[in-house]
Amino acid sequence: MARSSTGGVVKGILVTLFTVLALVLSAGLVAKVYVDSTAGGHLYSDAASVPETPVALVLGAAVNADGSPSAFLKARLDLAHELYAAGKVTVILVSGDNGTSHYNEPDIMRTYLIAAGVPAKRIVADYAGFDTYDSCVRAKRIFGVDRLTVVTQSYHLMRAVATCRAVGVDAEGVGDDSVSVYSQEWTLGQARELLANYKMAYDILTDRQPVLGARETSVDEALKG
Repeated sequence: MARSSTGGVVKGILVTLFTVLALVLSAGLVAKVYVDSTAGGHLYSDAASVPETPVALVLGAAVNADGSPSAFLKARLDLAHELYAAGKVTVILVSGDNGTSHYNEPDIMRTYLIAAGVPAKRIVADYAGFDTYDSCVRAKRIFGVDRLTVVTQSYHLMRAVATCRAVGVDAEGVGDDSVSVYSQEWTLGQARELLANYKMAYDILTDRQPVLGARETSVDEALKG
């Protein structure tokens, strides 16, 4: 009887584990289908093919210890500069992490773009873009942007565009592939996207509130130029 009882417990545990695993995988599949369907038709591989929008939203990424943009961030900024130079956008909104006094992605992004030739009056910094969801929500609710072009790496682009569109922003997106030569970092980024879809679904379903504040007019003023 004891052996039979133990076997029943083990079987129950295994059934529970497989059930939980099935639910987790199903949730991931649903999130992926949502991302694909929401972003579909709004993704572009180069600046030449992107429709014109008023604003380019450049999502932040790591910066180097010397204060320069990492290869991934530099590629995003170069692509945003290309959009501006081609007349595809009028304003560039750089959104990133400024969580500590010693780490400031938006200012580094802004400085890089100015050095590349983008007029300072056409660049707006969002200092509370701590993740993709925060950047999209703040673009809409803090800066009043209803239509924009998201700029990031191509493996991240689908989720970024889907997130912005899910929170009410009419978003297009263009992705960079040039840094795929950094194969390890690129592969890690691709793998991260599989997990990030779960977070995106949670953020949207719970209407998570990022750091907000008073409505800013800096993008409006930059558009008037």
